[in-house]
Amino acid sequence: MKELSITDIKNILNNTSSEELDFVINRFSDDSRVGVKKLIASTKRKAEKLALELERIDKMHIYENEYKAYEYIAGVDEVGRGPLAGPVVTAAVILPKDIKILYVNDSKKLSKEKREELFQEIMDKAISTSIGIVSSEQIDSINILNATYRAMKEAVESLKVKPQVVLVDAVTIPDITVLQRGIIKGDEKSISIAAASIIAKVTRDQIMEGYDSIYPEYNFSKNKGYGTLEHINAIKRYGPSPIHRATFIKNFI
Repeated sequence: MKELSITDIKNILNNTSSEELDFVINRFSDDSRVGVKKLIASTKRKAEKLALELERIDKMHIYENEYKAYEYIAGVDEVGRGPLAGPVVTAAVILPKDIKILYVNDSKKLSKEKREELFQEIMDKAISTSIGIVSSEQIDSINILNATYRAMKEAVESLKVKPQVVLVDAVTIPDITVLQRGIIKGDEKSISIAAASIIAKVTRDQIMEGYDSIYPEYNFSKNKGYGTLEHINAIKRYGPSPIHRATFIKNFI
């Protein structure tokens, strides 16, 4: 029987499911070629990383599992409480039970490219997603905490499927009748909240990138409205734009 080339073995390893990988690795483990040994070592490292990621994702179902008697569990998170400009954006996400979306995490811990990739996967696989947005003008009127609550309530009430349980990052939402639970650092501990943080973050970033073309002097595509030194200097130089939060920038103008 003709010996498989290193390229053939690489293709086999790359196309083997995680469940069968150990069997395939053992099949080629006695091959004495240096190239094959490197392939096997590299594949083992990838398999170990995958196993750790699957374990992490399983742990992120701990709160969802507490409420497994309920069919629809929504995760809720916000983005944009701290910036000097732009809206606060929240998302609510209902995922299928026991879903495994690898690398879902607190959106702040992910690269822009990974967030956008996961955003699409979440949108494709979620039972329902929705967004709540409260403008800078409303933030100035009712303060950022109440604006965040309003956006969260809007997101929950806009879901096409009504949740029976709502898991929220850090807080609980006033004036909703659904059973809810606030979880400190929930975007690191709950897959539903982490998914919501990604949806909210990507959505808000897209909004701020849109504003950048209207108000280019503030470089919103880069700072997303946060108070970088460059952004503060632009406010001092050009004055506030219509999307700046007057209550947040009163010390600069």
